[in-house]
Amino acid sequence: MSQVQSGAMKALTLRLQDELFAVEAGSVREILDLVPITEVPNAPEFVGGLINVRGRVVPLADLRVMFGMDRPEPDQDTRIVVMEIDIEGEPTVAGILADKVHDVTDIEAASIEEAPKVGMRWRPEFVKGIGKRNGGFIIIPDLGRIFETQGARTASVAASEERSAS
Repeated sequence: MSQVQSGAMKALTLRLQDELFAVEAGSVREILDLVPITEVPNAPEFVGGLINVRGRVVPLADLRVMFGMDRPEPDQDTRIVVMEIDIEGEPTVAGILADKVHDVTDIEAASIEEAPKVGMRWRPEFVKGIGKRNGGFIIIPDLGRIFETQGARTASVAASEERSAS
């Protein structure tokens, strides 16, 4: 786990549906209210749109797609967390939708366990670990792997479409 100092991970906690997730606070650039989203035709559901962050085009991802969750309409609590994510060794700025952003907290390294291979509703390869806090669980997604998987899938779909077009 990177960003672990004095036995704890500084994490921004956020809610997706009824689950609590945590992302490394050090990779968060800013938290935005919902802004206009430009939909991208034929884009995968996971990254179906682009947003403008201070004049820069930033892809907007919906982790609920990757974790097989419902996608309710945005409300007054919906936020966009703009982060720098390491994708295949390249720092990349991307936004992720959150149903609600909570707070920055320390998750003790000793309380973070590997995701079990069975009994989870999410694909374990997309979960870096599961932390415990106040008697509940906090899912720590592996954003690098999620974005790499989606990028590779998008590239392979584009390549196969290109082949079939010629």
